[in-house]
Amino acid sequence: MPRQSRRFAAAALLFLPLLHACGPDSGAEAGTGEAVAAVEGVPAPPTVRSGARVLLDDSASLVRGRRVGLITNHTGLVESPDGTARATADVLAEMPDADLVALFGPEHGIRGDAEAGVSVDDAVDAATGVPVYSLYGGTREPSADVLAELDVLLFDIQDIGTRYYTYVWTMSLAMEAAGAAGVPFVVLDRPNPIGGTIQGNVLDPEYSTFVGRFAVPMRHGLTPGELARLLVGAFGVEVDLTVVPVDGWTREQPFGETGLPWVPPSPNMPDVTSALHYPGTCLFEGTPLSVARGTPIAFQQVGAPWLDAEALASALAAHALPDTEFEAVTFVPENPGDGKFGGEEVHGVRFVAAGPDYDPTRAAVAVLIETRRQAPDRWDWRVAHFDRLAGTDALRLGIEEGLGLDELTADWPEQLATFDGLRTPYLLYPPTPPEAP
Repeated sequence: MPRQSRRFAAAALLFLPLLHACGPDSGAEAGTGEAVAAVEGVPAPPTVRSGARVLLDDSASLVRGRRVGLITNHTGLVESPDGTARATADVLAEMPDADLVALFGPEHGIRGDAEAGVSVDDAVDAATGVPVYSLYGGTREPSADVLAELDVLLFDIQDIGTRYYTYVWTMSLAMEAAGAAGVPFVVLDRPNPIGGTIQGNVLDPEYSTFVGRFAVPMRHGLTPGELARLLVGAFGVEVDLTVVPVDGWTREQPFGETGLPWVPPSPNMPDVTSALHYPGTCLFEGTPLSVARGTPIAFQQVGAPWLDAEALASALAAHALPDTEFEAVTFVPENPGDGKFGGEEVHGVRFVAAGPDYDPTRAAVAVLIETRRQAPDRWDWRVAHFDRLAGTDALRLGIEEGLGLDELTADWPEQLATFDGLRTPYLLYPPTPPEAP
């Protein structure tokens, strides 16, 4: 393939799967060089193949005879029919006809154990001996010098479908750098664990940062591969892009039914439940409230020592949000990475999704309104960070003005409708068919 940067058209070059093979259900977190055992020794029924598996089964020509770079972390795994999984980096390093010459690690590092916002250094991968270049340290994109040594650059990381989560923005910067260097870019796609629903506001481009580089919603409903296609087709990113799609996945299929291994993609994202609430609860990182870092269920509950949990839950119930419940809770963060209330009793609410119409973004706005109303003298916006996450200052200023939930979110449906039309040409996966009666 010629190493000449060219704009990738809407009809992306896809290596569609030719076979339907097995994928396991596996267990605990693993870094490169480790196999992941099946949960309790009983693999889930195999239904889906990850893009990494499809690459090896059907599309190895993308790396055969080439010098390969790989952006990955501990979630980049190749599943096997026997119920185990191995790091994509390890598998590529062992391929006799491909030359893995560089690894790149995102926020949290290549093993996913660094706290949010902590700079990560370059290293050498112990399992493969391949140099690891940090994309969350002195630079956030591959250097031109390293790219000059590559024939193709791959991306294989599990995302969680939320604008604030930085892995896809690492991908976007790498796409731009690869395009400038004339290096083809390949996304080994993975399912969106919280499905194809879109919710929340769309980022105002004036608030473009590393927690939201392009105008997408809080819950964007895209896989990494679909987002990459959108960035090229709608936002003008120039790169020779190939997406190796997931085989057998439908948009609303629960992650637990895929048979793919779930590995917490960052230290405070323990499970899909936390991922589902994250499009809303992450906003509280820009407030004085704890998001329960330092507990086993981070981002599923929020609170502060001065709140009245029962009164808060009662006030929130009055909003009557569809398929949404709030449980009064008390929790004690232990060594929280954000430094909020370590060792103290924190009172607040736990978010509960009670059905398919649950919207974590509107639920979060309701909690913002009620927690500030309950203790305005204790409220202290982390203004710059909140506005970066919200993708606007309008939400914060509206809450300060005393606007209600419906007023604060009045223009969100129109924003989402516009975005839905924008993203539609770049979608790769069909909706999940309804269950037969």
